[in-house]
Amino acid sequence: MDVTDNVILNHNEINHKIRRIAFQIYESNVDEKEVILAGIDSNGYIFAKKLKKELQKISDINPILCKVIMDKRNPQNPIKTSIAAEDYQNKSLVLVDDVLNSGTTLIYGVKHFLNVPLKKFKTAVLVNRNHKKYPVKADFKGISFSTSLHEHVNVVLDGKKFEVTLE
Repeated sequence: MDVTDNVILNHNEINHKIRRIAFQIYESNVDEKEVILAGIDSNGYIFAKKLKKELQKISDINPILCKVIMDKRNPQNPIKTSIAAEDYQNKSLVLVDDVLNSGTTLIYGVKHFLNVPLKKFKTAVLVNRNHKKYPVKADFKGISFSTSLHEHVNVVLDGKKFEVTLE
């Protein structure tokens, strides 16, 4: 198999998806002055930083980054955020991750933010794999596709060349 055969999204396609999702976030929050982009560490946070940059280009909304630190192997462990709950209370928040697979990471992330009253709560992912174990959905998604359970989606969002591959 040629290396390029397993590329799902190349650098230009990822940038296009980021821009499109940023527009969707803007359209969903057109009346807001601020939007919290809560990126799940590590690729989700990198994705949130890229969404912030695009939102700043296309709108006058002030996107505030929040890093969500959680143990993905043990998602019931306490979750920490880089900003205090008071800083996102009664605001519009978008929980951001790179891949939605079973939904475990996203559902526990959602659960964490439900402890604080929010004005609006949405989710964004670059890749939706359609293997949900929990009733969670991505409001904004770059691409949806079905894979077998033994396949792995690898997302590279740092460096000079972004890429999503299937391994």
